[in-house]
Amino acid sequence: MPATSFPVRPNLARIEHVPVLPIVSARLSPRVEPDTLRLALVGGYAPRRCGIATFTTDIAETLQAFRPGLGLDVYVIDDPAQSMQYGRATGVISANDPASYRAAAEQINDSGVDAVWIQHEFGIFGGESGEMICNFADQIAAPLVLTFHTVLAEPSAVQRRIMLRLIARATRIMVMSRHSRDILSGVYGAPSTVIDVIEHGAPDRPFGRQATFKQRFGLEGRTVLMTFGLLGPGKGLEHAIEALPGIVRDHPDVVYRIVGATHPNLVARDGEAYREGLMALAERLGVDVHIQWDNRFLDLPDLLDQLEACDIYLTPYPNLQQSTSGTLSYAVALGKAVVSTPYVHAKELLADGNGVLIAPGSPAAVTEGVNRLLDQRSELKALQQRAYERGRATIWSRFADATASMLSRAVTPAPAILSPVRAPDLGAMFAMSDDTGMLQHAIGVVPHRAHGYCVDDNARALMVTTRASRHDSSVSRARRIYAAFVQDAWNPDTRRFRNFMSFSRQWLETEGSEDSNGRALWSLGWTIRTCQEQDIRTWAEGMYDCAAIHMMALGSPRAKAFTMLAAAENLAGRPGHGVSLDLIEAGAERLSALLATATKDWRWFEPVLAYDNARLCQAMIEAGGILGRRNLVEKGLDTLSWLSARQLSANGNFRPVGSESFGRVQEQWPFDQQPLEAWAAIDAAAAAYRATRNPAWFEYAQTAWRWFLGDNDRGAIIADLDTGRCWDGLTPRGVNRNSGAESILAFQLAYHSMRTFVSPIYRRDTGA
Repeated sequence: MPATSFPVRPNLARIEHVPVLPIVSARLSPRVEPDTLRLALVGGYAPRRCGIATFTTDIAETLQAFRPGLGLDVYVIDDPAQSMQYGRATGVISANDPASYRAAAEQINDSGVDAVWIQHEFGIFGGESGEMICNFADQIAAPLVLTFHTVLAEPSAVQRRIMLRLIARATRIMVMSRHSRDILSGVYGAPSTVIDVIEHGAPDRPFGRQATFKQRFGLEGRTVLMTFGLLGPGKGLEHAIEALPGIVRDHPDVVYRIVGATHPNLVARDGEAYREGLMALAERLGVDVHIQWDNRFLDLPDLLDQLEACDIYLTPYPNLQQSTSGTLSYAVALGKAVVSTPYVHAKELLADGNGVLIAPGSPAAVTEGVNRLLDQRSELKALQQRAYERGRATIWSRFADATASMLSRAVTPAPAILSPVRAPDLGAMFAMSDDTGMLQHAIGVVPHRAHGYCVDDNARALMVTTRASRHDSSVSRARRIYAAFVQDAWNPDTRRFRNFMSFSRQWLETEGSEDSNGRALWSLGWTIRTCQEQDIRTWAEGMYDCAAIHMMALGSPRAKAFTMLAAAENLAGRPGHGVSLDLIEAGAERLSALLATATKDWRWFEPVLAYDNARLCQAMIEAGGILGRRNLVEKGLDTLSWLSARQLSANGNFRPVGSESFGRVQEQWPFDQQPLEAWAAIDAAAAAYRATRNPAWFEYAQTAWRWFLGDNDRGAIIADLDTGRCWDGLTPRGVNRNSGAESILAFQLAYHSMRTFVSPIYRRDTGA
């Protein structure tokens, strides 16, 4: 297999099991600030020489440096065969002594810490596959956070039992790769809602100081390749050494530095046989003069100094399932060009041209990958710069922020249910309405008559009444009022809907915006499909047929999307409707043309993010399904995945594109956040779920729904089932305390979208 470099693009993970959550009104307790927490950290620790000990030590030092207010107790897992002194330890747990685990659990419970964070690896705890950790976890009273350093796709029976037991106890689970997250969900059934993917941390040093450190280590004029870490067969060093003849033939100034002691467990079993075998191999190949061995376990500052002298870092690991490599994280963060086999961590960290991925087990692939960079020094320099920029996302300050957020979520109490599962009350909608229609705006909860009415809101209000759970005279009367407003909005002279009407019932324009025309048509299609009152459906069919042909000329992207959604609704009620098929074809062509200018980093229809963004994706998915064109569905799913990722905060809550983003080219600002965006996200996720049956879309819809209930950037309650009221959005200081029509209706319609979303998933997952 020839050497190759290939990109790795993240995709929305397929999740095998998703618990169905009730759609309820909830109130969240105030978020816990991480700097007010006290944490018990459990794992190996320096001076022990192993990856878990190094990582746990790094966590403690990072939190101390960047979160000095966070209290930290360290409980060290000690190997009796290599017992050491741990100056930082609050407590020491003897790895093979059950009594020691019990005593530590009691000490932790008595200390009253807010959370316990365990670094898990099968090999560091006592018992078969480290099973002694299970009883310890069961005895912990505080919320439990677990970092799984190894997540096996094919565990032994004992390993599976341990994993399932720990997962059942965990409040939060941290992994360092998306691959590990997917295995946790798919193989072990871990709820994805409790999993945090936080990349391995790395140091923050200036870029491009090779010359300075080469001079320090006597390497002037040399091209330096390097591998570091504890030596063992899992490093694939024999392949790198076998690649050297082909490298030094073309580049005789190359030196390969192999830095690090042999793994203590390997030394205890075989002495230095592995290292000596590698040295003999180098001598046979005639490249021993091009290799420098540094057989020491270096302190981190010394190790980083040596790494700074490196030009190309090699990780030819044969185990492609390795999900974490601290050495790789360090190399990328320091701006080293990396040539690596495509093990899990490398595929994710080096994706998008941030490194060179080569075939495993192939010295020829190593030779080709290294020589290609050395033959093109400009590409080598560019790759180092890309690696350094990628590494900025993993520096310890960013790691500290991400882990602090994770810990804060772990100790935040779950929402308290305030009311049973039921539709929002319609009182707020009725309070904003009169005999003419629904007024646009409010001051607080009081309708603001000065701004009058608009067809946008009355179209949405008509949609609510066709889906309302209540079927009494008040709903029927309101339905007719909103239908009459839409009807009167139609201007036969311009063949367009008007939008704005004054409180004195005077139309303020001869035709409304393209978007308002699209929304008006959408409400008619919606009514045709959903309304249970035949007379109203018949009216809607007539109005739709009158207006639809004239909507073909609408050109704005959202207007096209709304007409496509209108046509999709109408076709569900009246299959084969010709004008509706034409609307969908024309809209799909227009939106596809806009995507022609999209880039890898901005996979969107426009250079800006505005309002009702998810409707564009939803329309493409619906169009592809109706027309039988998978490419349209894929475009909708791809753009929705891109948008969805941008509308999630680091905490995992829904963060809709803020209205302050409008007009800002390729920028996204967080505030003000609007209810309309949450409803659009739920509807688009529903379309994506219907197209893929991927339960992750249901989870995303749940996340958007919870935004109304307080799971947002300010922990603020936006809406209330008891009154049906919804505030006008989320600002940097909390909610906008006005409750206008658009917000009320978005909440109402979001609820009904979630209800129809829940039912089919519930039946599929439970067999009900």
